[in-house]
Amino acid sequence: MESNVQTDTSAVAQSQKDEGVRGSAPAYYVPETLRGSDTRYVLISAAHNEEATIERTIESVLSQTKPPERWAIVSDSSDDRTDQIIQAYETDYPCIKYGRVTRAPGRSFASKIIALRIACRLLENMSFDLIGNIDADVTLQNTYFATLVERFDSDPTLGIAGGWIYEQYKGRYISRRFNSTESVPHAAQLVRRTCYEAIGGYALLRYGGEDWHALVSAQMNGWRAEAFQELIIYHHRPNRTLFRSGFQAGRMDYSFGSYPAFEIVKCLRRSSGPLLAEGLIRMCGFLLGYLVGEERQVTGEFIEFLRRDQKQRLMASLKGLIY
Repeated sequence: MESNVQTDTSAVAQSQKDEGVRGSAPAYYVPETLRGSDTRYVLISAAHNEEATIERTIESVLSQTKPPERWAIVSDSSDDRTDQIIQAYETDYPCIKYGRVTRAPGRSFASKIIALRIACRLLENMSFDLIGNIDADVTLQNTYFATLVERFDSDPTLGIAGGWIYEQYKGRYISRRFNSTESVPHAAQLVRRTCYEAIGGYALLRYGGEDWHALVSAQMNGWRAEAFQELIIYHHRPNRTLFRSGFQAGRMDYSFGSYPAFEIVKCLRRSSGPLLAEGLIRMCGFLLGYLVGEERQVTGEFIEFLRRDQKQRLMASLKGLIY
């Protein structure tokens, strides 16, 4: 490996020793037999200026008890040392394949998906059963993917699966407030190949939400999706500003055709305590779509399916409050 790339082979272990990480998440044991599963998986990643975190992510994946058959990492027009780091690992680890896309400066949801599609081209002629995304700013338990593979092996209806995101707060890692078994984060997920092909892969969307779109599309095709609480995804890069992330999330909700009553309740839930402004800003983004008459990015069938599910969940919540 090139001398200018500092590789810490104990990155994952060290991240668990950092203040507040040890003991902050549920422990989970995976039997040795899981290493022997014949199910093969591949990974894709898009990385934009991730020199501060990508080495930890790479070491985390290389430390998995069941590593990927191939991992295609595409630099999304990075102008820091991201490319050099990926290339150095590619030299030492045959499973890693490097790619690059060049575009105008700045972060973009669309450019991320374009980079992931280029990553998929690096998987051509590969034989695999599961395909997954991992963001370049996370680390995982070393049994993370072995456990996910086991879940797919034991449930043929499972189409998309992942874990729960933990983020640093006051010196320790805690579960993200709105983690849910029903919402599989894109940060580190696996998708059954037949499901992935049925939904057409990750969609190119103006406001992001490719994980949500994939989940709903999978359910429309009869697949089940689940995020497992005992599988921890440590997220290391701070989020964007509250206004930008909240407002854009509202625009995304509108573009997906989210049921208005469900959106109101969701935003109210996010408008309590320290997150008071988040729900209000998200609702502003949602309402703007109606004010400007913005065209939605999904089909009528998608909106109908989503709203039916949201109405059922809303009614179940209201019944729970009454009874």
